[in-house]
Amino acid sequence: MSTLALRGGPQSVTADPGDMFTWPIITDEDEQACLDVLRRGGMSGTDVTEEFEREFAEWHGMPYCVAQSTGTGALQAAMWALGVRIGDEVIGPSLTYWASVLPAWSLGASIVFCDIEPHSMCLDPVDLEKRITPRTKVIIPVHYCGYPCDMDAIMAIAAKHGIKVLEDVSHAHGAEYKGRLLGTIGDCAAMSVMSGKALPVGEGGFVLTRDKEVWERVQAWGLYERTSRLETPELKQFAGLPWGGYKYRMHQLSSAVGRVQLRHYRARMVEIQKAMNYFWDLLEGVPGVRAHRPPTGSGSHCGGWYACHGLYVPEELDDLPIGWFCRAVTAEGVSCGPGANMPLHLHPLFHDADVYGHGKPTAIANADRDLRAGKGDLPVTEAMPGRCYWTPWFKHYRPEIIEQYANAYRKAAEHAGEIREHFLGLGETPPEVSMGSAGLFLRR
Repeated sequence: MSTLALRGGPQSVTADPGDMFTWPIITDEDEQACLDVLRRGGMSGTDVTEEFEREFAEWHGMPYCVAQSTGTGALQAAMWALGVRIGDEVIGPSLTYWASVLPAWSLGASIVFCDIEPHSMCLDPVDLEKRITPRTKVIIPVHYCGYPCDMDAIMAIAAKHGIKVLEDVSHAHGAEYKGRLLGTIGDCAAMSVMSGKALPVGEGGFVLTRDKEVWERVQAWGLYERTSRLETPELKQFAGLPWGGYKYRMHQLSSAVGRVQLRHYRARMVEIQKAMNYFWDLLEGVPGVRAHRPPTGSGSHCGGWYACHGLYVPEELDDLPIGWFCRAVTAEGVSCGPGANMPLHLHPLFHDADVYGHGKPTAIANADRDLRAGKGDLPVTEAMPGRCYWTPWFKHYRPEIIEQYANAYRKAAEHAGEIREHFLGLGETPPEVSMGSAGLFLRR
């Protein structure tokens, strides 16, 4: 490999990427779908949204689907529909966007954080089972950055203890676990489909389930105009108003765009997978660099690869700090930074905030013990900011361009010693990686 760009050598990436990273892909078809809604004044209706629900459910082979205004709303409605109430506990990862778990507080429940597996950055089933108590109502596995959780183990633990499972599929549209679409394995699934996601809609969310009563409860919670259709006796007697006091319907411009995007998504997803897997195949065996993807031949894959990351093994690079590694990659012409979401269990909101005026922190207001996790309680989660980094999210399979990006990472890894010498020669000390270095940008 030639001299590092960091030290005056040529950059690895010289090609114009063109539309390689353009997302979402918006065509005349998307625009016309929006214009049709606008011109007939149907923005606040439900007809297009209900068509979108049917198509989304059909794709997943699920009988019931409810569109929501946001993924956050979908998660809250799903928790309530699964029976989360005052004094209950939900278990989820700390390494995720806040919406995966925080809506539990609005239901009077408490949040118990669980550690993750280092290879998947998803819930560790062993640590999960240790945190179950008689108050545990729902487990929330998050398919983080598209990587499928170990759903066989999680579902077995849930069945053993009589607990519901709510999949958070916000990062993993179209991803599969052992040949099964994510969102079809747990008791219920919720997800975001905002414009930056792999399945880009604009703003919105979905709840998927096989349970008719759960489906009806999601509608009762925040879709007042549908309550007259409900058949569950407990819900039917209160028709006309939403139980949660929320209006969570998806805007029909989002629904219109979403229907078009869904028609093209599977083909676009296959193209993304081909490109991303080629990128990682090129880096196979490079020291210090690991793909964040399921093993080949496992029947599992990352879907549209939203928020794609790589794993960093500093021990193989003489403990080169990840910040210096990423700066060297960036100098080669690739935007690269360390970290992922901020570990939630270390944020002061989950320690000190009294959101509802209980006179004590909300984290423990409805709990029977102090559930707050501190530094050192989730060691794998806390180590991840120094063990993962952002990678390009290729939307097209263009080998000659992808090869240049892969070479940037390979070049940095193979010149780790020189990178260290460069920064030490500048008088720099090894940088600390902030817990929220990529922080709150993996949005719902």
